[in-house]
Amino acid sequence: MTDPRYPVGKFTSPAQLTAQEIQAGIDAIAAFPAELRAEAGSLSDAQLDAPYRQDGWTVRQVVHHVADSHMNSYIRFRLALTEKEPTIKPYDEAAWAMLPDARHEAIGVSLDLIDAMHRRWTILLRSLSESEWARTFRHPERGLMRLDVNLALYAWHCRHHLGHITALKARNNW
Repeated sequence: MTDPRYPVGKFTSPAQLTAQEIQAGIDAIAAFPAELRAEAGSLSDAQLDAPYRQDGWTVRQVVHHVADSHMNSYIRFRLALTEKEPTIKPYDEAAWAMLPDARHEAIGVSLDLIDAMHRRWTILLRSLSESEWARTFRHPERGLMRLDVNLALYAWHCRHHLGHITALKARNNW
């Protein structure tokens, strides 16, 4: 049985990505907003407030978390492209998920934000040269991260959280 915390498996960090893997990652980032909207956009409030697993976040919190997390990643890309090896600021994602806007706000706000931000992010990603994919930022907890590896992480992150929602829907026949 699949671990409900990791419906698509845990992320395995590659050393770097091939051109084909970069393209697949960009395609995943580009496709994700529509996929997320298709899976979560028509759920009722009761369904949105259901946890995807025991002691897990609700679907509502997952959608708002994705907006928070992907905004942070997009900004990290921009910092790495404009500064030499910037040190980024991590954030307490569990604490953010407990804030009132993540627990109670309609998900349309975050779905719209994800649509717009992923559009900009995809434009940026498609513009990068081979040498720019090797640029780095420093994460205080994870160390030095290459942009291509961060792309792989967020392509996985899209599948990971979409998997939480689709698994919950399948278990409940929604």
